[in-house]
Amino acid sequence: MSASHTGAAHRLGIDLGGTKTAGIVLDAGGRVLAEARLPTPRNDYAGTVRTIADLVARLEAEAGGTCTVGVGMPGAISPATGLVKNANSHWLNGQRFGADLETALGRSVRIENDANCLAVSEAVDGAGAGSSLVWAVILGTGVGSGIAWDRRPLAGRGRIAGEWGHNPLPRPGDDERPSPACYCGRRGCIETWVSGPGLAADHARRTGIAVSGEAVVGAMREGDVVATATFAAYLDRLGRSVAHVVNILDPDVVVIGGGLSRVPELIAGLPAATAPHVFSDRFDTPIRESLHGDASGVRGAAWLWNAG
Repeated sequence: MSASHTGAAHRLGIDLGGTKTAGIVLDAGGRVLAEARLPTPRNDYAGTVRTIADLVARLEAEAGGTCTVGVGMPGAISPATGLVKNANSHWLNGQRFGADLETALGRSVRIENDANCLAVSEAVDGAGAGSSLVWAVILGTGVGSGIAWDRRPLAGRGRIAGEWGHNPLPRPGDDERPSPACYCGRRGCIETWVSGPGLAADHARRTGIAVSGEAVVGAMREGDVVATATFAAYLDRLGRSVAHVVNILDPDVVVIGGGLSRVPELIAGLPAATAPHVFSDRFDTPIRESLHGDASGVRGAAWLWNAG
């Protein structure tokens, strides 16, 4: 790794998504110097690597110099094999993504799971700024989480730290059995209950009517009794699931990201839904919406180089 890369003043981040690849350049104070995005070439691994390389070149030209490069991606790179695992962008799985990207860019690259990038972003200058241990949750089409310790990603020995969505729903009631099937091959994963599609599926089980999670929230706000019950059950399940991690990790702050983070009733109601299941005499851990929203992933990728 050359000194010019480790000592670069500007941090370039890439957020590799299933449909779009976003990039950003930040200065040392977090000011945005350049940003751009390109469509992700779905089912095209070589094209994905080329897209990232093209985006880096474009951003560096706009920022006026070589930058450090961090990448947030779905899944993780296995420390055992060096190959991608657990990516829902399935064309990445089994590929030497880290090595191939470094070859394409001609420099060292730091790569982390996208949920860990969310946690780093919010720990550096977001809703968790000033906290030592930040747990960041993604509630959207899927469910995941990432952990930042002292503004650095806590990836774990097997690079699976924070893989919260594919644990079973804690303390299921009789009305939660049999549990829904999950794409991972198991049943009753947290993701099947507290993702956006999970909220919609639960409402469909209650009513026989298929609507989106957004529509359930809208109906709840209009006073619909069944939608209100659906959302109350959702909050209870989410509270149980959050408490399960709080009892293990005891974070300084919980940051909620993803599409459902923009539901104020969720942020407001989650502390009370979590508290009864926390093994403590009190629960006063702040639960906050992510400050940077959809930009948290790409900002966190850039900040992967912040700690040196």
